[in-house]
Amino acid sequence: MAFPKKSLGEFLVEKGVLTEDQLRQARDVQKSAPGDLGNIIVDLGFASERHVTACRAQEMGLPFIDLTRQTIDPELLKLVPEHIVKRYNVLPVKKESNNRLLVAVSDPKSTIVALDDIRIVSKHQPVIALATKSDIEDTIKRLYSDGGPSTNGNGRNARPSGRSATPAIITGADNGRDQTPALIDENGTINLTAENGATAASEKSPTGAPTGSGSLQSALQGDLLNMIGAGEDDTDEEAMRESADDAPIVRIGYTIVLQAIREGASDIHVEPERRGVRIRYRIDGVLNEIMQVPKHIQAPLISRFKILADLNIAERRIPQDGRIPIRHEGKEYDLRVNCCPTNYGEKIVMRILDKSNVLLPLDKLGFSPEVLATLEELVTQPNGLIMTTGPTGSGKTTTLYSILNKINTPDKNIMTIEDPVEYILPGISQVHVVKKSGMTFAVALRAFLRQDPDVIMVGEVRDLETAQIAIEASLTGHLVLTTIHTNTASEAVMRLADMGIETFLLAATVTGVMGQRLARRICTNCKEPYEVQAESLRKFGFPVTNPREMVTLYRGRGCEACRGKGYKGRLGLYEMLKMNEELRELVVRRAPVAEIRDAAKASGMKDLRSDGLWKVLQGMTTPDEVMRVVYTAE
Repeated sequence: MAFPKKSLGEFLVEKGVLTEDQLRQARDVQKSAPGDLGNIIVDLGFASERHVTACRAQEMGLPFIDLTRQTIDPELLKLVPEHIVKRYNVLPVKKESNNRLLVAVSDPKSTIVALDDIRIVSKHQPVIALATKSDIEDTIKRLYSDGGPSTNGNGRNARPSGRSATPAIITGADNGRDQTPALIDENGTINLTAENGATAASEKSPTGAPTGSGSLQSALQGDLLNMIGAGEDDTDEEAMRESADDAPIVRIGYTIVLQAIREGASDIHVEPERRGVRIRYRIDGVLNEIMQVPKHIQAPLISRFKILADLNIAERRIPQDGRIPIRHEGKEYDLRVNCCPTNYGEKIVMRILDKSNVLLPLDKLGFSPEVLATLEELVTQPNGLIMTTGPTGSGKTTTLYSILNKINTPDKNIMTIEDPVEYILPGISQVHVVKKSGMTFAVALRAFLRQDPDVIMVGEVRDLETAQIAIEASLTGHLVLTTIHTNTASEAVMRLADMGIETFLLAATVTGVMGQRLARRICTNCKEPYEVQAESLRKFGFPVTNPREMVTLYRGRGCEACRGKGYKGRLGLYEMLKMNEELRELVVRRAPVAEIRDAAKASGMKDLRSDGLWKVLQGMTTPDEVMRVVYTAE
C-alpha cells in the first residue's frame, strides 16, 4: 500500500508555520487565482519566504540552505562564470567529496540546462539544495559586485556561444503543474526545440564515469522526487496513461532523449532491474551507464515511451516495435523503439537515427585508398552481386546508402527493399518489408525484376529464396547490393553456399565482398603521441626486424569534447575481397574458408587487422580499439 505524499501546506501546518485556517484561506485563493501555493502563502503574509522554502525542501527531499548564515569561499565563485549564475539565479555554495559541487537553487524544475552548464564550466558534478529566491539574488549581488569574481571578461550578462535557453519539452494535458507547450506538429513529429528559437544546449557535455550520470541525475532530481507514489497501479490502462502524461514523467522521458542526442548516442537502453531502472546510452559503439531511476518510475516511464511510439501500453507479454519522429535544432531524427518483456518488466531500446548523417561521401567513411579504389571500380560495373558483411551495428547500411548516393544519377533506376526503410533517399524507389501483408524480401525482389531496374539494393539476405532471386537479378544484368551476417568477407560467399545456392552461380555473380567493423576514432582535441616497442604490434602483422625498435603512436588524453574517453566519433575498418579466377575456382569446389582467405590475401586483400594497423600508424585509432572490434583467436 502506498502512503499518500504530504503536500507543502501540510508540511507548513505540521511545523507550526501555518494554521489550518490559514492553509484553507490560501487554497481558496489558489482556486480563484491559480498559482504556486507557497507564493500565495508568502503574498498573504501567512509565512516568510524562508519558512516556505525550508518546508518545500523537506517536501521534495532536498537540503535547505539559509544563505544569510552561509559563508561562501570567494575561490569557489571562480568555478562558475557570473553570466551563468545571474542568468539562472543559482549559486555555488561549497565543494563536496567525489568532485561534487553543492549549488543553491530556488526552483529545481527549471534548472536542467543550468546544471549542465555548471558541470561543463566547473568540471564538477552539481548537486542541488533549496534556498529562497530573494536570498540567492541578494547573495549574488553582494558577491558578484563590481570587481567580484567573473570569467566573462566584460561583465556582460551575455549568453555563451552555442548555448541557448531552457529546452522546450513536450508535456501532457494541463494538470496545474509547471509545463511547457506541447510541440508536436501536424505530422506527429516531436520538436525538442521551441519554435521561438529557444533550444536545448547543443554542446555534447563531458561526463565522468559513469558517463553523464551526475548531470542527468541532478537535472531530474526534482521530477524524480515528484514522481514518488506514481506507477503503483500498473495494471489499469487508464491509470497508466494518466501517469505517463503527468508533467514530471514527461520531463524525465524527454530529458533522457534530449541528453542522448546531445551526447551523440546511437541507442538508449531503459532496463528494469529488481530495485530500479537502469538508463544506458551507446556512445561510439560502447554502452555507458548514465543513471539509475527508482523502481516507481518504471511503469509510467515505459508507458510514456510506448505512447509516443504508438504502441499498446496494455500489452506487456510480447515484443512490440514502433517509432518516434523527433526534430531538434533543425535536424530530423527517428527513434526506432522496441520493447521486450523481461523478468522485471518491459525493457525499452531506442535506436536514434540521425537523418543528416547517413548520406556521407564514400571518402568520409574511413576507407584506405586501395579499398576505396576497388569499391568504386566494382560499383560502376553494370551487373554483379556486391555484399557487405559484419555484425549488427558495424555500419553496413550506411556503407550501402553511401554507395547508392554515389551512383544515383538520372539515367539509373535504383530500387531498394529494406526492413525497415531507415532513411529516405531522394530519387530512389524504396520499399518497406511488411510481413503481415505478404510484402517480404522475396516478393518485392520478384516485383523489382518487372520494374526495369538498373540497381537493386536488398537490405539483408536472410533465406534461400531471397538469395536465389538476388543471384537471378545479378545474372540478368542488374547490379545487386546487399548485406549478410558473417564475421569476415571470406566467409560470406560460403555462407550463401551453405544456404543452398549452387557454387557455380556464386562464382558467376559475386564480384566483391566487403567485411567491416566500426572503431572509435581518437579525439582530435586531446590527441597526443607516445612511443611503444614495435614488438607489441606484431600481432597486427607489423614487420619487426628489431624487437627494441620504438614506434610512435597516438592516443586521446581525455577532455571535455570527448567526455574524458579519449575517443570521439567512429571510423570504419574494412577488408575488400575482389573476386578473381583463382577465388572463383576455390568457390566452385567449396574450398575451406581459410584457403579462400589466404588466396584473397595473396591477391592483395588486406584483412581487418591489417587495415586496423594502417589506421593505428596513421594516428586515426588505437591498438586497443582495433583489438576490441576485430581480434579473434586463430
